[in-house]
Amino acid sequence: MRILLVYPEFPDTFWSFRHALRFIHKKASFPPLGLLTVAALLPEEWEKRLVDLNVQTLSQRDLAWADYVFVSAMVAQRESTRALVARCRQAGVPVVAGGPLFLGEWEDFPEIDHFVLGEGEVSLPPFLEDLARGEPKRVYQCEGYADMHATPTPLWELVDLRYYSSMCLQYSRGCPFDCEFCNITAMLGRRPRTKTAEQIVHELDALYRAGWRGGVFFVDDNLIGNKRDLKDNILPALIEWRKGKVGYAFQTEVSINLVDDPELMEMMVQAGFERVFVGIETPDEEGLAECNKVQNRGRDLVEAVHRMHQAGLEVQGGFIVGFDSDTPSIFQRQIEFIQSSGIVTAMVGLLQAPFGTRLYERMREEGRLVGSTSGNNTDDTMNFQPKMNPDLLHEGYRRILETIYAPKYYYERVRTFLKTYEKAGIARTRLEWQHLAAFFRSIVALGLKGQERWEYWKLFFWTLFTRPRMLPQAITLAIYGFHFRLVCASYVGQGA
Repeated sequence: MRILLVYPEFPDTFWSFRHALRFIHKKASFPPLGLLTVAALLPEEWEKRLVDLNVQTLSQRDLAWADYVFVSAMVAQRESTRALVARCRQAGVPVVAGGPLFLGEWEDFPEIDHFVLGEGEVSLPPFLEDLARGEPKRVYQCEGYADMHATPTPLWELVDLRYYSSMCLQYSRGCPFDCEFCNITAMLGRRPRTKTAEQIVHELDALYRAGWRGGVFFVDDNLIGNKRDLKDNILPALIEWRKGKVGYAFQTEVSINLVDDPELMEMMVQAGFERVFVGIETPDEEGLAECNKVQNRGRDLVEAVHRMHQAGLEVQGGFIVGFDSDTPSIFQRQIEFIQSSGIVTAMVGLLQAPFGTRLYERMREEGRLVGSTSGNNTDDTMNFQPKMNPDLLHEGYRRILETIYAPKYYYERVRTFLKTYEKAGIARTRLEWQHLAAFFRSIVALGLKGQERWEYWKLFFWTLFTRPRMLPQAITLAIYGFHFRLVCASYVGQGA
């Protein structure tokens, strides 16, 4: 059997970093971890190839070679997936599909032959058994959750690592919290399931043998969901594994209550974690109560962010406007919070109600649901009728983006971050030729041509004279800002 695994193209989004990646001659941030794991679940004797449409083109020869095309997609890849499936149908190749896009929309894809929904470790084996008998059904969606101890190491040999800026792996699935708008608990449950330390080390060893020496993203939706296992097993194993190795900086996603455990933060830094994404959502207590963000309530969120920075963890933040409890004052409050916190990478989106969430069900019961989510966090769209006047809401949302990514505000935020982060004095990322090349490209694109020329040089010399060890970080964030402005400009009409 010959299996062609194809990953649809992502649109240009906040997290695509497409405009920043060209500074280091990379084509995408991460390879498709889900498809690589599915490939490892398929029979070993089957032939397998991977085409990631974010870094490669799909040829007719590829399709002619394949007995089946396996597709995995997220909601943001909806349109690219439709185009891909149409090509497969035209070529006469049957399609097997899975991933978050199809959980709530599989009926919208009548041209797809088979759906393997949910976690592949659970739903793929029944499909393979039926396929071997020549009697595959159209839809497979098994009950229960996967045993992470049985999850295989992804088939990294299918990937050309040179295309990507970072690799990725997964330690756990599930989150102990139950935020109303989040579909993680609906898909993966509230009891975090974890891999063993041996599995994680084995996956890192596989990347090391493949020649990877760059960053690694732990894609867990909440790495600290099982703190005891993390502290007792995983982090000590990572600390030991990194001894004598240069270039392995980790990033991940955590909940804000990480700040309540200084020992855990210190261990994460020792293990190589430099960056964490945190769902801040809103500085408004009513909004936090409305969405059941219990872990964020009753605390000084700005102070929490500063403490993470001081510990050596750069915080990337997620923010939301459009809660029923929001008033017009929320827009300025969000701007002030983001600026004072020093969260440079601040993703601000309108509230969405993804399929499977409690918010989706509430909006449907109230008759306010108006469609599906776009899967794009910053495209100024909603899939339900908000309580606030829609014109006022969209205008206020666009004002947030126009403000926080304007050069003056953005570079001010970078300095606020570096003032607190520098205390950690940690710079583990190995500098390579492409980073030096990116620096010179930034001088041309930002320091000579960009609208932020004055802010760029002000940051450069401020960092050089006051935080010289942080100069690579400052330039990286300046390049990120270039990407964010281009993405936001496409929605708010602001020139880059």
